[in-house]
Amino acid sequence: MAQVVSGFFTGVGMLLRGFGLWARRPGIMLLGLIPAAIVFVVIVGALVALGFGMPGLTDWLTPFADGWVDPWPDVLRAAVGAILFAAAVVLAAVTFTALTLAVGDPFYERIWHAVELEVGGTVPDHGLGFWRSVRDSLKLIALGLVAAIGVALTGLLPVVGAVLAPTLGVLLSGRLLAMELSSRPFEARGIASADRRAVLRGHRWQVLGFGVATQLCFMIPLGAVFAMPAAVAGSTLLARSALDAAASAAPAPVPPLEWDPRA
Repeated sequence: MAQVVSGFFTGVGMLLRGFGLWARRPGIMLLGLIPAAIVFVVIVGALVALGFGMPGLTDWLTPFADGWVDPWPDVLRAAVGAILFAAAVVLAAVTFTALTLAVGDPFYERIWHAVELEVGGTVPDHGLGFWRSVRDSLKLIALGLVAAIGVALTGLLPVVGAVLAPTLGVLLSGRLLAMELSSRPFEARGIASADRRAVLRGHRWQVLGFGVATQLCFMIPLGAVFAMPAAVAGSTLLARSALDAAASAAPAPVPPLEWDPRA
């Protein structure tokens, strides 16, 4: 349990160290606000539209409650609305990250490269490319949709659903965010996704701690805009920590034996 807690808060600390880049490299961090602000306006607009349309949507989903005695129809529809909105928030957080990374790839590549240089060691000198970013973004949105459906179904559980659904939403979306944000250092080194998951598996609690902290920042008004550049920086630190640990744990190559003909 001590290792779990320690790993979780180490991941939280990665995000805090990412925020520290604001003090050292404010110029590139300010550039990272531009795509985040653009996508944030679009996502918030969609959530506001959903909120205004929620009464009609919940009425359409629960026609069987029309004949119930008051106040039970309103109670049911309020619960359904809360579940749907919680699922929408999960999908919105993942979609925000996916679209922001795709739109702002040139900006975030500068942040990623700056952190790589600070950490030292081998630093790749190439990015992922626009279409690779788009493909990864679409994959992340699809996974976010699956997570949102899972949250919505969890919310239907009696008694525990109201608490379990938002908790599950933060955990699932946080892990998705952490895995996607930390993918750049791996892919820039030509490390396949299966190998990336294998490397991060030994740091799962750090991944979760970083992801949950990032997701909670995204839930603060305007927090997503200011946290996104820090999340890119922090995820690079997280990935480099895992890569360096994997490199140090790898067995040293054994030199070939030299054959002596006189033996």
